[in-house]
Amino acid sequence: MSLKQTIDADIKKAMLAQSKDELRALRSIKSMILLAETSEGATGGDLPVDAEIKLLTKAAKQRKDSAQVFGEQNRADLQKAELDELAVIERYLPKQLSLEEVTEKLKAIIEKVGAKTAADLGKVMGTATKELAGLTDGKTISETVKKLLS
Repeated sequence: MSLKQTIDADIKKAMLAQSKDELRALRSIKSMILLAETSEGATGGDLPVDAEIKLLTKAAKQRKDSAQVFGEQNRADLQKAELDELAVIERYLPKQLSLEEVTEKLKAIIEKVGAKTAADLGKVMGTATKELAGLTDGKTISETVKKLLS
């Protein structure tokens, strides 16, 4: 079952349960999927799994950033709404790697690429972002690689 079909089924469940917060988050995910499917250059039909993960990751990052800004501006009501949507979005993302798991995978990538100094950061980042896409965010990858190469 594709992500779009899963979201549709969950929207129906949320409507029956009258869960407004969950329904809002699910509708925003569905909207993003529909926009991606109908965008210029799209092949039509369902999105590939990696494109779905990329969409969900982007949505999750937007919610995290918004929640952080609302927290800084003492807007607890809006922050709570963003965090609720984030929790719904994260149900559809693959399990995120822990920092230890990310570090292990990055050590293997650094060894495979043959990076020795911080000047090789670009080589490592290119490979790492492809291999760890959807499993952790780019900021974590970048910080860990810098720490390992220094």
